[in-house]
Amino acid sequence: MNIFFRRCTAVLTAAVLVSAVLSGCGSDNSKAKKKITVSWWGGESRHEATMKAVEAFENKNSDIDIDVQFGAWDGWENAMTAAFYAGTQSDVIQINWNWLNEYNRDGNLFLDISSVSDYFSLSEYDPEELKLCTVNDTLYAVPVSVTGRIFYWNEAVFEKAGITHPVSLSELYRAGEIFRDRLGDDYYPLALGEYDRMILMVNYLGNIYGKPWISDGVLNYSEEELIKGTEFIDSLEKAHVIPSISEISGDGAVTFDKSSKWMNGSYAGIYEWDSAAAKYLQSLSDGSRFTVGEYFEDMGGSKGGYSKISVAFAISKNTKYPEECARFLDFILNDPEGAVLMGVERGIPLSRSAVRACDEAGLLNGTEAEANRRVQEWSSFSLDINFEDPKLKVNPEGVYYDAFSGLSYGDYSAEEAAHIISEGVKDVLSD
Repeated sequence: MNIFFRRCTAVLTAAVLVSAVLSGCGSDNSKAKKKITVSWWGGESRHEATMKAVEAFENKNSDIDIDVQFGAWDGWENAMTAAFYAGTQSDVIQINWNWLNEYNRDGNLFLDISSVSDYFSLSEYDPEELKLCTVNDTLYAVPVSVTGRIFYWNEAVFEKAGITHPVSLSELYRAGEIFRDRLGDDYYPLALGEYDRMILMVNYLGNIYGKPWISDGVLNYSEEELIKGTEFIDSLEKAHVIPSISEISGDGAVTFDKSSKWMNGSYAGIYEWDSAAAKYLQSLSDGSRFTVGEYFEDMGGSKGGYSKISVAFAISKNTKYPEECARFLDFILNDPEGAVLMGVERGIPLSRSAVRACDEAGLLNGTEAEANRRVQEWSSFSLDINFEDPKLKVNPEGVYYDAFSGLSYGDYSAEEAAHIISEGVKDVLSD
C-alpha cells in the first residue's frame, strides 16, 4: 500500500512518498493558521480531483491549512484500523459506510455532524439518506453517494466470439458455451470472486422473492431459499460462465482491475459497484470497449437490486477544529465550486446542490452516471450495514469466502454452503 502526504504540492505517482507545504509554503502567515488533516483512498484521478478541491478551499479560506494523507484502494483499511485504535486518525476522514458499525459502535471516534450544522448544510440531503449514517440517533458521517452492483462488459471480446454482450440470464448461460467453443477454455463471459458471488446471489434472490436480505436485524431467508441461491452460483461455474475460484486465485491479482485476464479480455465481464467503473475501464488493454450492462429481467419477477452508501466523510471526535472541518466538508460536498472539482470520483453526489452543479458542468453524462442510473432503476432495497461485517466479508476468513470458495473447490455442497451463510449471518446479527 502506498500512502501519500502533502503539505505544499504533490507529484501523484504510484510509488513516491510526497511531503511538502501547500498553503503559505513556509511563510510567516502559516503560523497563525489553523491546521486540519484530511485522509482518503482511491485511484489517481480521485487523488487529483480531491487535491484540486483542497487547494481551492485553501485559496478561499486564508485562515486554514490542510494536510492530506491518501493512498491506493488496496490495504487502506488496515492503515485506518491502526489509526483508529491508536487515536491518530485525521480530522476529516473518508470512511466506508460499515466502519460506523465496525469501529464507532460506542461513538468514541466520530463527531456528531449535527453539532456543526451551522457550518455544514444538512438541508442538501434527503433525511432518509442521512439516516443510513445515523447510529443511536447520532449522525456520525455525511454520505457522499449511493452505489450498487451492475454488469460491465468488454464488448470487443463478445464480438470476437461472434455475439453481443448478454442482456438476459439465458443469454449469459449461452455465452458461456460459446466462449468455450469459439475462444477456448481460458475465456469466460463473466468473472466473480467470492464476495462478488455473494452480492450477485443476494440480488438474484431479491429478484425471485421480492424481499430484502435483512430487515430489522433479522435474516429474511430460510436455508431452503438460500440453497436456490447457492445452486444458481454453482450453475454459472458449471456452465463455463464464470471461472472457478482456483482459476481466479491462480491469476494472482487481488482485484480484477489488476488481473491480466481482465486486462487482456480472457474475462469479458465483471459485476462491480457503479462508482468503481473508472478503475476497471482504465486497466483494459487497447482495443477493448467498456460497456455498462443491463439488469436481467428473466432473473426473477421483482426488481431486487440493492444499493448502499458508497463512501462517507466523518469528522474525528478529537479534532481541535470542528468548525473548520465542517466548513471544508461543506465546500467539497455542497459548494458548487468544490463539488465540480470533486466531480463524480466517489459516485454521483447525494447533495442536491452538488448534483445541480455537476449537471450544469456536464459531469453526469459519463459511464459512472449511466451505471448509477441503471442501479437506481433496479434497486428496491438498501443493504443492511451488517452485510459488510468483517466476520462475513474479510478475505479469506469471512463467511462469504469460506462458503463460496468451498463450493467452488467441491468441499461443500450447495446445501452446506447455504447453511454456512445462514449461520454466519445469524451469528453476526446476534452480536
